[in-house]
Amino acid sequence: MQAHGLSIGIERVNEQIFVSLKAIGKLTHEDYQTMIPMVENAMAGIAHPKIDVLFDASQWHGWELQAAWDDLKFGIKHGNEFDKVAVVGAPSSMTWLGKVASWFVSGDVRFFDTRMDALEWLDACTESTD
Repeated sequence: MQAHGLSIGIERVNEQIFVSLKAIGKLTHEDYQTMIPMVENAMAGIAHPKIDVLFDASQWHGWELQAAWDDLKFGIKHGNEFDKVAVVGAPSSMTWLGKVASWFVSGDVRFFDTRMDALEWLDACTESTD
């Protein structure tokens, strides 16, 4: 049996939303059934939300097919609302993910070796918009 899990944290301040995700194993359709309503509820009532994401991919092993489809649909629907996406710990073989994500996400997608570097980048970007 392979380990599987998804932890999600969401903070909302005015029109800014911060989503922190950590995936263990492969993301499933059920994970998206949980995650998408949480993010959409955080965006409710905001005319122009700005979403920053910290994605810990250090133990992530990709998606099941239906989950990949869920991710694509979510990206198409909400891609213009993403400002910054920091991916931590993804294997170098996953850099293609940033290129694909840039097709659906209007914001900047960057990869980091450490969580601290990712948080500093996200924080610097937030401070420059205040």
